[in-house]
Amino acid sequence: MRERSTSAAVRKFRRERLVGRYLANPAVGLLDRLGIRSALLAELETTGAKTGQPRRVPVTVSIDEQGAWLISQHGRRSGWARNIVADPKVRLRQGKRWYTGTAAFVPDDDVVARARSFAKGRVPESAAEWTMKALESDPISVRITFADA
Repeated sequence: MRERSTSAAVRKFRRERLVGRYLANPAVGLLDRLGIRSALLAELETTGAKTGQPRRVPVTVSIDEQGAWLISQHGRRSGWARNIVADPKVRLRQGKRWYTGTAAFVPDDDVVARARSFAKGRVPESAAEWTMKALESDPISVRITFADA
């Protein structure tokens, strides 16, 4: 696989951040308020690295009995990833249920295989892999270990 240059990754990150901040995240939030939810989507609450205030963002997630897997498509550049570096204590809401846990980056995890594992079936797995490759600039897996697991 060809390595992306740092400047190209930063440019892609900036474009993706604008799309996420002003289009995708508000759309997902609106759907959530309307009660339209997906098993793959959750709301991640972190503590702002600069403000100390709660910050919420929609994320794609795979939840198991002990915790959850997420992928930060832009690595430690994303806002929620920077918040995790400052304070790894997080909350995760899927549907109406809130989970409390501790987030950690897993740099040795295969993010493409992880993205494929979020979906079930050959076509959804391929779609997940394609989406990951289209959106990522410097992906890293994130594991949230639930406090009450």
